[in-house]
This record gives sequence, structure tokens and C-alpha cells, in this order.
Amino acid sequence: MALGTCGRFFRSCSVLSARALVCARQESASCLLTAGNGGCSQRGRVGCIFTPACLITSEAFVSRLRRGKAADGSVYRLPASVPADRGEQLSLLMRHPDQPHDPKVLKVAVIGAPNAGKSTLSNQLLGRKVFAVSKKVHTTRARALGVLTEDDTQIILLDTPGLTTPSKAKRHQLEKTLLVDPWDTVKEADLMVVMVDAGDRWMCSRLDLEVLKCLAQHPQIPAILVLNKVDLVKAKDRLLDITAHLTCGVVNGRRLRIRPVIKPPWAEKKPERDLESSPEDNEEQSSSLSKEKLKELRTQQGWPRFKDVFMLSSVDGEDVETLKKYFMAAAKPGAWQYHSEVLTDQSPEEVCTNLIREKLLEYLPQEVPYSLTQTIELWQEGTDGEVDISVKLYTKKETHMKMVIGAAGQMVAQIAREAGEDLSRVFLREVRLKLTAKLRK
Repeated sequence: MALGTCGRFFRSCSVLSARALVCARQESASCLLTAGNGGCSQRGRVGCIFTPACLITSEAFVSRLRRGKAADGSVYRLPASVPADRGEQLSLLMRHPDQPHDPKVLKVAVIGAPNAGKSTLSNQLLGRKVFAVSKKVHTTRARALGVLTEDDTQIILLDTPGLTTPSKAKRHQLEKTLLVDPWDTVKEADLMVVMVDAGDRWMCSRLDLEVLKCLAQHPQIPAILVLNKVDLVKAKDRLLDITAHLTCGVVNGRRLRIRPVIKPPWAEKKPERDLESSPEDNEEQSSSLSKEKLKELRTQQGWPRFKDVFMLSSVDGEDVETLKKYFMAAAKPGAWQYHSEVLTDQSPEEVCTNLIREKLLEYLPQEVPYSLTQTIELWQEGTDGEVDISVKLYTKKETHMKMVIGAAGQMVAQIAREAGEDLSRVFLREVRLKLTAKLRK
């Protein structure tokens, strides 16, 4: 009897120890799940949230990892960034889209006059600074693509150079991409966003003629009006007046009812549109528009076919979030074009030169930054994941080179430091950027 009692005691102890072992394993797996989001991480990037393998079959585990499913069944995506290696970026762009069963997509072309805030808005929507931004005109020199992926929806942002005329491009020796890219980009868009700087008193009273031409050539593409920099407008009731002018008093087929404000006679004078034109101005962009239509557009203040109007500040998170939700709701069922990790179609070298040009435009006066050219001489990845980049700036004049270098090299050092910090946030790793200046003979 005593032996039987001892036997039952040891058997119960073994069962308790086995249960304790199972609990310990599950607890350790839970700790790994909670603290180990980087369990599949690489170079500091968050990997995938997963259910511990001891609780599901290996086949289901692999299948769930491939689909990017989290432990609770929701979709978890890697934080989008730009790989610092050109090959990795190209491989990422060629990856098959990891779309859900019912994907939705929307292509948005952001157009407007130079310096309206198009790139700033695109950066805010993406949540990361990818496109160059400055207070000077023509910062964006070519079309750039950004990808915003959330849940089952992919928004493709097409950031374009400011619309300009061939005569102005020739006068200021601008690249051909500034003339061609905006028009080519609109053709592939599902939605046009027309941005207007509401803080510019001379430009906000009527749409730019080139913008009107673009809208008139593609009336079948839905368009919305975005009044940017509304925080700079002190008299907020003036925004309604601006809206009435830019929409011709009609939004989404309905006439606006805005109570008129009595103004003194001197305030009724409106700035005249720049009617500077030449035969070149109507060669390419206006080929499909008749002379009568062009004449009508020159006297037209706005566009009466806007579907909606947004008033925002590109640097205000809540305003940008409202516009993002609008894009998400407007997305239509369709296949994704990019993997969810893609942030932009630009190569890392293009991102680098664009962000350097941004700093040059920001700190150098007048025409100096427009005359500079860049050459990447070194692009090397270190053992700890850091990236060493060396870029040489070529100037046309000795005086320009002195401006770039600055007193005791402070200017070029500041530009390199700030551009390097922006690149670190884009590549999600440390970037050591070195800039040197040389006179091009």
C-alpha cells in the first residue's frame, strides 16, 4: 500500500513537471512574440509578427509568413524605405506584389504651377521624405513615383514638375523633362490633384494657363482642387472667394452659393494672367486643343468640373490624413503594381542627388544651384550596415565654388550634414555623406 501511494505521488509529480515544461515553453514563445518583432529582422528593419511555431503546423506557419499574416490574422507590413543598394532596389521593384484577395488601387497625378507644394504633400502622404522640397521653383526636375500601401489599398502618387511653357524652359535652360513629364504622367492617372498656393495672392485668383490646358485635354479624368498653405491666409473668408474663382462657382456639377463680400473699387482689380506666348508654347501640349478653345481658356479663371475641393496645409498631419482617407475611399478594385515594401521607383542614387540639390537650392542664392552638376564618386556599404557616399559638385564659375564651400568650408559641411541626415531616414541606416566642390573647366 505504501508502495502504491509512493507510485501515485511520483506519477503526479511527473505530470505537474510536464505541464510546467509546456507552460514554460509557451511562455517563452509568448515573450518571443511580444519582444521579438525583429525575430525575422534584417539590418534593424522590423520583420514579421508570427504565431509561435509550436502552436501551429509547419505548413501553416510557412504559408502565414508568405502571406504576411500576423498572429491575430491582420495584415502586417514591413516599414517602407529605399534600399541603399541599387541592386536591392531593382530587385524590390521587380518582386511580385503581395496583394490580398480583394486589392484596390488608385493612381494619383499631382499637378500644378511651380512651387505650389506638390512634393511636400507627396512626402507627407508617404510618411517619409523621398522627394526634394525647397522654396525655389523647379525643385522637381522629372516625374517621381511614390507608393503608399495600407491594408488592401495601394495609392500610387505621381509627383510631377511644375507646369511651364517651352519659351520659359528655353530661357532658363531647363531640362526637357519639365515640359514632357507632367503631360505624359496625367495620361496614366485615375485622379488628378490640382494644387494651388493659396498664400500667393497673385496666383490664387485664377488657375495657371498650363494647368487649364492640361485639364481641358483630359476632361474624362476626375480632378480635385487642393488649396495648399491655407495657414498663410489670415482672412479665412477669403478662401471661399478663391474657391469660387478657381471652380467657376461649380463643384461636382452643383453651383456654389457663396455670399458676396462688398469690396471697395480698388480691390476689384485682378492681376492679369501672364499672356506671354509664342508659337512654341502651343506646339506639343496644345496640339489637341483648337484655337477657339485656347482663346476661351485664356479668359477663363478656373475649371468648372472639379469633383471636390480641399483646403489644407501640407505640413499639417490632420489635413493630410483627411486627403489620404479620400484617396483610400476613391480607390477601385484592381491589381497592385508594386510590392508593399516599395516606397518609390527612384534608385538610391537618384534619391541622393535630389536631396543634395534640395539643400543647394535652399542655401545658395539666385542661379547658383541651378548651374551645379553632381557626380557620385563613392558609394560603399560598411560592415555594420552604414553607407559612405562621396559626391563631387562641379561649378561653372570660381565665385560659385566659393559660395558652395563657404567660410572655412562651413557651407558645404552643413549641406552634407543635413542631406546625410535625410538620407539616413530614407535608407533606415547611418549615412556618412562627403561633398567636395571643383571648378569645371
